[in-house]
Amino acid sequence: MDMDLLIAPIIIFMIIVAPIWLILHYRSKRQVSQGLTDEEYTQLNELIAKADKMAQRIDTLEAILDSEAPQWRSRDDGR
Repeated sequence: MDMDLLIAPIIIFMIIVAPIWLILHYRSKRQVSQGLTDEEYTQLNELIAKADKMAQRIDTLEAILDSEAPQWRSRDDGR
């Protein structure tokens, strides 16, 4: 009796859900193995350039703060 209740959902899963799941899984695996597209590679390089500029700006701001307010790093901001 209990097996009869499980057979229908298992059959539906095997006929509908499992094939769709497998197709989507292997499609995503293929896309990952192809690597970055030219557009994604360009975006990545732009982000790297922006991160480098930001790091330079932070270094400059820290140097200014070190010269004008030497104790700024040790201040307790209440957190």
